[in-house]
Amino acid sequence: MRALRSEDWWSVWLGFAIIVAVAAGWVAAVPKVTSWATDPAEAWAGSYGALLGLAGMLVGITSVAVKATGHDLARYIPGALVVFLLAGLAQTIGAQSGLKSWGLGYALWALGLGLLISNTIGAPPWLEAGSRSELFIKIGLVLLGAELLLGRIVELGGPGLMVAYLVTPVIILLMWSFGTRVLQMRSKALTIIIACATSVCGVSAAVAVAAAVRAKKEELTLGIGLTMIFTVGMMVGMPALSRALGLDPWVAGAWIGGTVDSTGAVVAAGAMLGDDAEQVAAVVKMIQNTMIGGIAFLIALYWVAKVEPTEGGRPSASILWERFPKFVLGFLLASALSSFVFVPLLGSDSTEAITKVTKGFRGWLFAMAFVSIGLESNFRRLTEQLVGGKPILLYAAGQSVNVLLTLLVAWLAFGGVLFPSPS
Repeated sequence: MRALRSEDWWSVWLGFAIIVAVAAGWVAAVPKVTSWATDPAEAWAGSYGALLGLAGMLVGITSVAVKATGHDLARYIPGALVVFLLAGLAQTIGAQSGLKSWGLGYALWALGLGLLISNTIGAPPWLEAGSRSELFIKIGLVLLGAELLLGRIVELGGPGLMVAYLVTPVIILLMWSFGTRVLQMRSKALTIIIACATSVCGVSAAVAVAAAVRAKKEELTLGIGLTMIFTVGMMVGMPALSRALGLDPWVAGAWIGGTVDSTGAVVAAGAMLGDDAEQVAAVVKMIQNTMIGGIAFLIALYWVAKVEPTEGGRPSASILWERFPKFVLGFLLASALSSFVFVPLLGSDSTEAITKVTKGFRGWLFAMAFVSIGLESNFRRLTEQLVGGKPILLYAAGQSVNVLLTLLVAWLAFGGVLFPSPS
């Protein structure tokens, strides 16, 4: 069967295997880094045995997919173990209290460690064999689906939906048009990655869309890098600007939730303005995150029909299905599983406990993916994409429009104009 040799399908199966294992109680916890100030040993105190077990589990289950897709396990296993160690190192650095306060999280350090190795001593073949960025990312995105309960959208009603669902598609279309027609960027894949990273939720949207359009590693690396660089500034600047404008905490929270790219940075920025702003910022961002699967699906269809069309320009049903990113299906099914099976049968508290553990797995898989992306990339190819500064201009222009439009919609939705004020 072709499905048995498809990395996409294996990402779905392995993602659901992890969810089932956690729901059944076979895995009760995932080692989590703790904040530290001067002694990095505090980051994993008492967790070393659990870390070894987690490394064995992640490398073990992904080895099944690697073997099934025709790759050499003798090279993959040692390489994947080193990638796991580098992911742990990145999380340790990102947990340092000073760096953490500036929003310099593990994703930046994981990518940086991989890039440092690949662009200095170079990654040896066995380490490259363990750098399975797409597999790690896709499994993580399936797990992300389980964390996003569809019922949460209803909790905030019309205001949250208005901010998240009205602005996002407008920004994607504007940035796509600006990047392809005005800037005439060479890489359409890079254009759509930056557009979706800006308008949806940064890294997660970037990796989902990159997989949907089969982007190059360098294009994804650049999209993620731009996102993380701008996110740090926005995380600090948006709360300060909200205070300067005298915004209501609900409006400010919705504004932050709809514009700051990273979910973690959204929560951190919202918290600077109080509990109300933190709550609405997190919920708006979470509602926005539910668009990842649908956006990746629609972009995949558009890519086959218009950007990389099949012969005759009309994709057949079989071609559409072949190109359809199966991890998106897994993402949506995982969300439905949590929403319509776990919550009714197990209750909200038990479902939250399950997704807390799956989120731990997702964090490790994403860290391994970002290390792998760095190992698979080099600065020479990366700088080729920056010729003329067009990617930076695209991001800056798109985010500027995003900030202004989201402020208007947040005021209409949460300022007591179109809906009763939550306060």
